[in-house]
Amino acid sequence: MTAIAYPLAPEAVVSPLAELRRRHPALASAGFAFVMLAAISASLSLVDGRLIDGVSVWAKPAKFFLSSGVLMLSSAWFFGYVRPERRNARPLRLSANLLIGFGVFELAYITFQAAQGARSHFNVADVPHYALYAMMGLAALGMLATKLVLAREIASRPAENLSPELRVAVVLGLVLTAILGSLSGLSLSANQSHNVGAVGGAAPIFGWNRLGGDLRVAHFFGMHAEQAIPLATAAAAAVFGAAWGRRVALALAVLIVAATLAVFVQALLGRPFAV
Repeated sequence: MTAIAYPLAPEAVVSPLAELRRRHPALASAGFAFVMLAAISASLSLVDGRLIDGVSVWAKPAKFFLSSGVLMLSSAWFFGYVRPERRNARPLRLSANLLIGFGVFELAYITFQAAQGARSHFNVADVPHYALYAMMGLAALGMLATKLVLAREIASRPAENLSPELRVAVVLGLVLTAILGSLSGLSLSANQSHNVGAVGGAAPIFGWNRLGGDLRVAHFFGMHAEQAIPLATAAAAAVFGAAWGRRVALALAVLIVAATLAVFVQALLGRPFAV
């Protein structure tokens, strides 16, 4: 009998670090490095008391190192759902290299600015800063675009042991992360701020605005579709069967789109997200 590939299957969780390296060594190594750098950046706030808008200068590098690291580790895992003979195909090899390269460029600029006690995002004080901010935005869009390349490959040439319902879930998650993450990111850039209306307070962990609207909430919802949909689908299929797994994948995809749009409109109206 052919084995079915679920993210939560016992063989996949015996050694998740080794499994990630097996699926895509370069993405796994970069992802782990970024997560470690996130921890280092966060710890720097203990010895460096400088603030930007009331927040440690090292908070943004820590968050972006973690977010980009998770983005790379997710892609490394999903490479395991591509046929082995296709994993080194030129489009996939290029997309992985671009994901790492764009991530390194974006975080290098964010960290450099933090070290100087200056803003990286929405900093258009002069031509060099405007150009670097624009390049950073293009790099972020490029990172998300690599998800579409991976989604296309999994949709058209999946690994033989990938179950149909998980295939649907992974493709939906990757596509929604690319689209919703890009659109919400562009709205942040166009607004030249993540805040709308009154500004004050910060939600625990996330730092979201507690007095007015915050466009980062919609960005967060959209960016994590690629993890939420496959995990929920795998759990539902393992407990209730393949048919329920497919239903959960489709229902959660609709729910994530609806929730992302809802919190986006809420932010535009200047209303805080209840946390």
